[in-house]
Amino acid sequence: MEQYIIKGGKPLVGEVTISGYKNAALGIIAASIMTDETVKIENVPNISDINILLQVIEQIGAKVERVNKNTIKINGSKINSHTVDMDYVRKLRGSYYLVGALLGKCRRANVALPGGCNIGSRPIDQHIKGFEALGAYVKIERGLICAQSERLQGAHIYFDCTSVGATINTMLAASMADGLTILENAAKEPHVVDVANFLNSMGANIKGAGTDVIRIKGVSKLHGSEYSIIPDQIEAGTFMFAAAATKGDILVKNVIPKHLEAFTAKLIEIGAQIEEYDDAVRVRAFGRLGNTHVKTLVYPGFLTDMQPQMTTLLAVSSGTSIVTENIFENRFKYVDELCRMGAKIKVESNTAIIEGVEKLTGAVVSAPDLRGGVALVMAGLMADGFTIVENVEYIERGYENFESKMQKLGALMIKVDSDDIKAIKKFKLKVG
Repeated sequence: MEQYIIKGGKPLVGEVTISGYKNAALGIIAASIMTDETVKIENVPNISDINILLQVIEQIGAKVERVNKNTIKINGSKINSHTVDMDYVRKLRGSYYLVGALLGKCRRANVALPGGCNIGSRPIDQHIKGFEALGAYVKIERGLICAQSERLQGAHIYFDCTSVGATINTMLAASMADGLTILENAAKEPHVVDVANFLNSMGANIKGAGTDVIRIKGVSKLHGSEYSIIPDQIEAGTFMFAAAATKGDILVKNVIPKHLEAFTAKLIEIGAQIEEYDDAVRVRAFGRLGNTHVKTLVYPGFLTDMQPQMTTLLAVSSGTSIVTENIFENRFKYVDELCRMGAKIKVESNTAIIEGVEKLTGAVVSAPDLRGGVALVMAGLMADGFTIVENVEYIERGYENFESKMQKLGALMIKVDSDDIKAIKKFKLKVG
């Protein structure tokens, strides 16, 4: 089992270039198989979740060619199966986008129920509602989402709750349905817009993405395209918060500052210094930061995927802070690990009450999920002494070259096998 070993107490300083957005890439790769022509996708993050999805579409007949580590070509003309039921696909949350893609293209899809991090209930009822409104018959059978339809017909669909997954999935299917589909109470997230823009580049007719009403005129055929995925706002936010947490100075490059406004607002509120450029953000912090209240909301509110990083930063800020989690009920699983490092955090229902401490101390901790894991790395970078973060495979699901990017900013950390006692001792002797 691999783990990170971190020597804390050193500010992170320098520049970091943000990779393509994982959440957008998952939807875009699924959409790419809907045409029989070749699509070229650039700025694809080279991470495990994306590589699993590429394996999945290859298994059902798509041709995948890696031009380089961040550019791929996909041709879906040889798709020979509408059933996606490999063991590894069950570990992947974004696999459910293949339901919308296959239903749109083949009018039939059988896809294993998705996995991903265990951060709380993520029902697919709104996905099913969207497919059924378009005329599909949907059932859950033997662990599969089974959807089929002789003909997909545009419909007026009002989602009971705002759901990124349901918005993208229904948009995929509706892009090749007959007539007009209107999605109301649609998600506004940047990756919804990116998937819509990609579909439009292939000949779809989608308007209103980024607002709560999306209009889709179905087309009979999609064509090839070349497209570049937007930067990852969560990766950008993580490095922004890491700069503030370590009293560092980081220029975060290849970003869309508009997507980061909820993060920059909170950082400024607690005393960090922010400079925005056209495609970069600089974050600096001097001395101990202040307290605040945070509530997670759908975009453009403060995203749940940045809540663990925010809570970790507030653990060493002055005064009392309150963080309320409104999206996922299990998002606070990492808090017990933070408390092992000296944090004073009390969780009551969906709220964390944080009494800021002067410092954290190194400990052996275990990543419970993707974002909780990266928050523990942040904690290790702040802490006195050595911290060991186990289960780093969670982190590598969503962050490309995470260890090397941190090292280039000055982080004293390495990834080693937990059984490699020699490497562990060598690192500890080297950094003191």
